[in-house]
Amino acid sequence: MAVHNSDATREEVTIGLVGADEFVQKAAELARSSSYPGLRLVPAVYRREDQAAEAASKITDRVDAILFAGPLPYDIAMKAGDLTVPATYVPTGGPALHSTLVRGIRSGVIDPQRVSIDSMGERDVLDSYAEIEIDPKDVHYVRYDESITPEGYLKFHLDLFRAGKTSGAISTIPTVMAGLAAENVPALKMSPSPLTLRQALNTAVLTASGAKFSESRIAIVLVQLADSALPPRTSPAQYWYQDLRLTLHRELLHDARRMDAIVLPHDQRSYMVITTLGMLRPVTDDLAVAPFLARASASLNVDLEVGIGLGRSTVEAENNAYRAVSKASAEGSRQAYLIGPDELTLRLPASPDGDTDPTPPRPTESKDQALLRTLVDKLGEEESESLVIDAERVAQLLQVTLRTARRTLQGLVRAGLAWPMPPSRSRKVGRPPMQYQLLGERLEGSAPTNNVPKSDNNAPK
Repeated sequence: MAVHNSDATREEVTIGLVGADEFVQKAAELARSSSYPGLRLVPAVYRREDQAAEAASKITDRVDAILFAGPLPYDIAMKAGDLTVPATYVPTGGPALHSTLVRGIRSGVIDPQRVSIDSMGERDVLDSYAEIEIDPKDVHYVRYDESITPEGYLKFHLDLFRAGKTSGAISTIPTVMAGLAAENVPALKMSPSPLTLRQALNTAVLTASGAKFSESRIAIVLVQLADSALPPRTSPAQYWYQDLRLTLHRELLHDARRMDAIVLPHDQRSYMVITTLGMLRPVTDDLAVAPFLARASASLNVDLEVGIGLGRSTVEAENNAYRAVSKASAEGSRQAYLIGPDELTLRLPASPDGDTDPTPPRPTESKDQALLRTLVDKLGEEESESLVIDAERVAQLLQVTLRTARRTLQGLVRAGLAWPMPPSRSRKVGRPPMQYQLLGERLEGSAPTNNVPKSDNNAPK
């Protein structure tokens, strides 16, 4: 099975697809529709996850890298120790749970408020339920753990259903779905979204390239917002925080183009940049200066933590990147860390001269910035926990007319210092007042402020 592109300039790579028939078909279809240059696919279909190692071993001599359907078959194959080529897998999480919950609501197969979910972490569950505005307090979930067998996940679902604690189950594992069907337990299969699958294919292509050329060794850069830039709880409803993340994404894309890199959302506070060692060298002065750190930090006026991982495989590079960003976070200064194979560790300053605080002096505050600071300070004096404000409130705080207050808020929006909020629901007659989220975190020396109250979520695990 091959995917060709007449305009391709990259080397040909061959990827093995190891998984159930549904996964192999979806991945092949996505690769064809996306016209990956120089890509060849070799399928290896299994009926049960415990056959993953055997399926992979049959194609290792014909591929440059292997993409597994998920972490479970990947771990099973890696434990067998027979793989002679680098491998990666399609991660769980992301938008897959959200779309599955929506299907559950529409079909009525399960009650999303009383369900068991496997292979998902707490953050993914809470974020997905926040998007559909459902309280997950009666939802049971267990994150993926390589020590748990498919039989263990099946028992997790069956015990909860038989005890009357759930209306059904959501699983990522085909054999678990078959076991649930045999026990007449309502269940929905959670499959990776096209975006997640496309990103996994990109990673597999890079992994395969890294296996063929030493300078193409995989380099993964984790860029995350420091704790000082985070609200107590992140949520899609926090417009200022989503705007900050989008701005960070744009800044990373600006530099990533120079290294032919892929920029992927990693979680609510970080992005993953995937490239190769050969492309990373020029933008880091041959591994002497941290990528992204100086420019993005100065542009966003927030602290960033950068960790770089090198490896002979994507998994090795990713693990090293996690270690590197943890080290950068612990140091608490403006520098990045690079960790590679054989415990190679480098400290990369944000500027060529080793200065750990290269941010250039900032100009005097503009009129809009001064107005924003005044509003933030006045709200702070009143011990207000919210920076959501309307024209009437601005008029009161600044002692101006309502018309002037409206022009002030519109000026802040044009300057990128405020975010217009959706109209609030009101039972009063007439159009509700327009509200704005003040972006106080964009002021020099200001800690991010959010308007989301803390909640005590006791979702069972």
